[in-house]
Formats: sequence, structure tokens, C-alpha cells
Amino acid sequence: MTRRRAGTIALAAAAIVLLALTLRIAVASLSPLLTRIGEDFPLPAAVVGLIGMAPPVAFALAGMVTPAIERRLGLERSVLIAAVTAAAMLGLRAAAVDAWSLLGATAGVFAAVGVANVLIPTVVKKYFPERIGLMTTVYSTAMAVATFTPPLVAVPLADAVGWRGSFVTWAVVALAAVAPWVALSLRARVSRRDAVDEPRADVLARIVRVPQTWALVVTFGVNSSVAYAMFAWMPPLLIDVAGVDAAEAGGLLALFSFMGLPVSLLVPLLVSRRGRTTPFYVVAVGGGLVGVIGLLVAPSAATVLWVVLVGTPPLMFPLALVLFGLRTRSHETTVALSGFVQSVGYGFAALMPLAIGVTHELTGGWTAGLVLIGVALVLVVPAAIVMRRRESVEEAWERRTGLRW
Repeated sequence: MTRRRAGTIALAAAAIVLLALTLRIAVASLSPLLTRIGEDFPLPAAVVGLIGMAPPVAFALAGMVTPAIERRLGLERSVLIAAVTAAAMLGLRAAAVDAWSLLGATAGVFAAVGVANVLIPTVVKKYFPERIGLMTTVYSTAMAVATFTPPLVAVPLADAVGWRGSFVTWAVVALAAVAPWVALSLRARVSRRDAVDEPRADVLARIVRVPQTWALVVTFGVNSSVAYAMFAWMPPLLIDVAGVDAAEAGGLLALFSFMGLPVSLLVPLLVSRRGRTTPFYVVAVGGGLVGVIGLLVAPSAATVLWVVLVGTPPLMFPLALVLFGLRTRSHETTVALSGFVQSVGYGFAALMPLAIGVTHELTGGWTAGLVLIGVALVLVVPAAIVMRRRESVEEAWERRTGLRW
């Protein structure tokens, strides 16, 4: 490996890790401070609800448009623009003067994060084609750490420097991610001859005809729906059904969030080395169903255990991320697959917290909401069967059509 190539690889690794931290900091750093912000200006419940729905909705929309953006601007430049936008919007969030300006800045943050979410698996495939599992582990672990760290430190940080100062701190972290992407973009020379594959307009039309694509949509959608449903409703649910107090409920939500760390460390490496996906689906679906059943029939008997088990379905997140690279042959297919799966998956995820809230309002309890989560987990079983095949999306399309990709 030449010195220039080694430098580019090191730069790409730093760029990926710093951006991965930004992606989850942007999502996790707001909700712990809503009470503090509400002391400075009113936060209507409707706006708070929109802020809660903003991540999956913005990510779904970003999944639709990101492949087109990447084709026009190139991979590195597209990610650079997303990183700059995320840092700028995080800074603007600190300058919010009312609920609507806070919502606008937050929507801008999530739009940028959504674009980066789609493109990072493609960056990994381009710069680390022989180390997809390792790099997916690295960046998904960084995302897991950035998910549970802000809730732990945001309030103490706000005590020290105010909620605006807390947001500025996270904006500085996001700004640190911009520098390596500037350098990487300058090295990449965005042009057609730099692209790994010449873009074709029919890639999306082809991937939607392949069962693996829809299996990944279900995998990603159910994972995200469980995660967002628990982030939105776990504390009041546990207070009502398990009899815990607010502090205990907050700690159990942190435990649920923490479950993303060990699975992020293990799943991508094991999948890339062994090629098998079925054991991970079994753990995710089986563990999740046992946890849901426990909360339904004996919520106070082993509450911590049920929360840990409900925390196993999110292992499908790093599983899907690594499969974007492992189940595609080309750069353009990875972009199209990642964009389509995340668009549809996050669209589905946006509905689950709403559905649980509606059923709780109608019934006055949490049984219907927990049953909805259980049904969603059962839907993953056919997806697990499809993903047993160790073939790429391109190979699956060629096998089904008899044509060359």
C-alpha cells in the first residue's frame, strides 16, 4: 500500500468515526433539555410531538432523495455537505428563540443526519471493501456510544453552561467532523471517472424486485419502530405497568439504550466473518418477544430482565448496516439499497410511536401497544428466512430474471 493510499484510508476512518458520533449526538442531545428550554420560552405539546416524530420522518425523506444527490455531487462531497449542515443546524438550535425556531433547526439537523445515514455504508464499502464488518463495527459502536452519552451528561452540562451552551458543545463536536471530510473531498475529485460504477437510472427499479431488499426493509423498519417506540413510551409504560418511579424508569430507558453498544461491537464482525444471519434474527426476535410477553403478564416480576430482552431487537440495526455492504457488489447498488431501505423503514418507524400513543389514549392501558410491537417482531421471521441466502442483490436479480445486471 502506498503512503498516499494509507493516508487516505486513515483519513476515511477518522471521517467515518467523527461523523458517526455526530449522527447520534444530534438525535440524543435534545430531549433531556426540553424542560430547561421550556423555562425560557413555551414549548407547546404539539411542537414537542413534532420534534419527537422529526427523526424518522426526516430520515425517511432523506432516504428518498439521497441517491439522486449522491449521483449529482459525488459521494464525498454529498457527505461533506451533510456534515456542514448538521454542524450549522446544531449551532442554530442553540440560538432558538421560540418553539418554532427550535423545531426548524432540529428538522434541519435531522435532514442532514438522514443523508449521512444513507451514505456512510457506501463510504465504508468504497474505502474498506475488505473490512466492511470491522468498519461497520467501529462506526456503529461510535453511534451507540453517542446515543447514550448525551442523556447522561446533557443536564449536568446545562447546569454548568446553560442549555444553549450545552447545544454549542455538541455543535463543536459536529464541527470537528467537517475537517476530515473536506480533506477527503479534495482528494476524491468528484467526477464520473472517480465513481466506482457509472450511475444508472434503473438500479432502484431492479432492487425493488428482489426479495432481499424487502427483507432488509422489514428488518430495518421493525428495528427502528421498536427503538423509537421505546424511546417515546418506555418510561410512562414502566411507571404504569411495573410500578417503578420516574427515576427508575429513566434508568431503565438508559439500560435499553445501552444495549446497542455490545451488539454494535459484535454483530457486524460476526456476520462478515461467518456469513450467517439466522442466529442474530433468532436472538432479536426471540428475545424481543419474551420481553414483550414478560411486560404483558408479569411486568413487575423481573422488570430489568424484560427491558434487557426488549433491547435485543435493535441488534438488527448494525445487522442491516453491515448487510448493505455485504449483500451488494457495486457502489451504486449500495447507495440505492441503503436509501430505499432506510426511507421505507423509517417511514414505518414513524408510525409505531403514534400507534402506541393512540391505542393508549383509546384503551387507557398499554396492552394493545405491546401487542403491536410483538406483531411487528413476528413479521421479521419471513425476512430472516430470505436473508439466509448468501447472495448479493445483483446476483438475486440475475437469478430471478436470467439477465445480466
